[in-house]
Amino acid sequence: MKLIINDNSYDIDEKITNLLDAFIFIKENLNNSLAFDYGCKSGVCGSCAIRVNGVEKLACTSNFACDDKVLPLNNLPVVKDLIFDNSAVIETLKKSNGFLENCTNGKIFPNDVDKIEIESSCILCSSCYSSCPVYSVNGDFLGPFALTRVYRYLSDSKELVSKNKLDAIQLNGIWDCTLCGACNLVCPQSIDIKGDILKLQNLSVQNGYENPLFSSFNNSFGNFDSDFGGGFNPNGF
Repeated sequence: MKLIINDNSYDIDEKITNLLDAFIFIKENLNNSLAFDYGCKSGVCGSCAIRVNGVEKLACTSNFACDDKVLPLNNLPVVKDLIFDNSAVIETLKKSNGFLENCTNGKIFPNDVDKIEIESSCILCSSCYSSCPVYSVNGDFLGPFALTRVYRYLSDSKELVSKNKLDAIQLNGIWDCTLCGACNLVCPQSIDIKGDILKLQNLSVQNGYENPLFSSFNNSFGNFDSDFGGGFNPNGF
């Protein structure tokens, strides 16, 4: 059975169906220079993320079919073959204040933990950044992982600070997201990243922030009125 990796075709033992097992087979029998990453082999560490036929997957939890094409993640620097550098993704945590800044000494209850359980399950695989059309054209975009992590800490009963986080996600953040949902489709933990970003937008509006696109539209509309001698008259006078 053939597997194509970066335009190189390999004949894989037909007994092998798992993608990561296929990589290891190639490494041991066909091409000992093939570079790929893995750790837990059970979908927990996220280090074996790749693209199969253009779709982000974890190699350790994915099977493959004949002539499937495997490529490294998109939008991230490739170190070698299927290994990528996600240091820029991790850096977005600092830019977005996506961490616990000021911890309360108050008691935490089980329902407090439940509120952040799903967002806390992120395995840092970077698949969401690979699939994100905004990140592909704007490297300054904070991106799916950082924004859902901000929502996680804004929902955390231990966190006493919220304004710093909301301030940090206004520029190149929540308003730049197209809400296409591509990140949701490839997240191996089934985190509703799009939903989290929508909630962050609502929280921002509730706290006095405004979508800058709306501001630009209002300013443009005001200039339109001025150019034509005043406001719009529905009666045509």
